Amino acid sequence: MTLTLSPHATTSEPEAVVRRRLSGFKPTGRLHLGNYLGAIRPMLDATPEADVESVIMVADMHALTVEHDPQRLRSLTAETLATLLACGIDETSIYVQSDVPEHAELHYLLECATGYGEAARMVQFRQRAAGPDPVRLSLLTYPVLMAADILLHDASEVPVGDDQRQHLELARDVANRFNTRYGRTFTVPRAVHPPVGARIMDLADPTGKMGKSSSLTGSGLIYLLDKPDLVRRKVARAVTDGHGEVVYDRERRPAISNLVEILAACERDDPVATAARFSSYVHLKEALTEAVVDTLAPIQRRYAELINDGGYLDVVRRRGAERVRDRAGRTVARAKQAIGLH
Repeated sequence: MTLTLSPHATTSEPEAVVRRRLSGFKPTGRLHLGNYLGAIRPMLDATPEADVESVIMVADMHALTVEHDPQRLRSLTAETLATLLACGIDETSIYVQSDVPEHAELHYLLECATGYGEAARMVQFRQRAAGPDPVRLSLLTYPVLMAADILLHDASEVPVGDDQRQHLELARDVANRFNTRYGRTFTVPRAVHPPVGARIMDLADPTGKMGKSSSLTGSGLIYLLDKPDLVRRKVARAVTDGHGEVVYDRERRPAISNLVEILAACERDDPVATAARFSSYVHLKEALTEAVVDTLAPIQRRYAELINDGGYLDVVRRRGAERVRDRAGRTVARAKQAIGLH
């Protein structure tokens, strides 16, 4: 049954009938080739489904869980938004988290249905809390904010990797508990496997994924906005296995296999067939450099246009917030009524 709800609705039934999928990108660093080949391009390549709506969020509030520079956060938020648009993400599916205050409002309501022990057992919090550095309270509660991000949209499906499954399970537990205690309020989400994408590893350490924290110097990451000369230097310095033969064998030859897989992903080819084309590391790295530069060139051209048009980005943010807040307001109204605030 389809429900039509106003912001002051008196029903506590969720409205979801659309299969809505939420993906978030945290602006704590620049987007890199691993993000593009492993997550962004598969979303763009996925066959559209008539009953599935994609929601893409720049999760700037999540960046507050660690020490940060406010001006850099503002800059990275704009950069992340512009980069995602430059990659081809539709402006009608994207918004910035902090532009929708219902995220914070629902976060608190869900905290009132979450136990301390549930939040404290999250792996990331336990790892950080065990270290010598001070830990912010927001790091403890941010998985509840992630639950609010999901439940706010009545998202029925959430693409998650292995590192996020624990957080999704918390969102499911909190939603089920809230529904049981206060009446059916939220759609309970389920995990779905993201579209198959390349598993891009760090160029300096092929045993770890290419990521914002995978390489302290950044030498193992190729950022989407890296200039061709910098791409060339990073590829030239990428570690190899020292055997001299180009083969694709993830288990026994992880370093050279990673370079082969990146090239195959850029060219949309099979890694085994790609490896067979090369007789030396030098020729492989030359081809990889060219393929990466060619892949990034249109993204960088479009990014330059967008980032220099602050007015357009402001419009995208405003429209995104307006589009999301209608649905978010109805969700928060249901939750407030159910919990006893209305």
